[in-house]
Amino acid sequence: MFGSRQTGVHAYAKVGMETGVVAASPHKLIVMLFDGAMVALNAALHGMRSGDIGEKGKSISKAIMIIDSGLRAALDKKAGGEIAEGLDALYEYMSARLLTANLTNDPAILEEVQRLLTELRDAWNAIADTPAATGIHPTNLASA
Repeated sequence: MFGSRQTGVHAYAKVGMETGVVAASPHKLIVMLFDGAMVALNAALHGMRSGDIGEKGKSISKAIMIIDSGLRAALDKKAGGEIAEGLDALYEYMSARLLTANLTNDPAILEEVQRLLTELRDAWNAIADTPAATGIHPTNLASA
């Protein structure tokens, strides 16, 4: 009875998310990656604390995938120089810490990575209204 309704709800949510991704600015896409990693880490913490090893492992793997294949892959090391190199090293550190958390069942490590991601997300949001983040450059203001 509820199966088809739940399937419909999930399909609607998926379409909404996909529409958000298609319509999002590059800046917003990075915010979405941070948010996705945080959701995965919250689920991993829940799994770790409740003894659900499957949820913990799946969620940690998802967070690592978002960090490595999303955040790290989005770095432009040529244009970003030292900042991009530093972020790359930080993302690599986070992934290594998450592997350790998975092996040792240590929630403090998950919380450490959450804090790091939160700081980066907050800094990223602080630049949200700058011309580089919005895609509106001073030379384009007349046509905006």
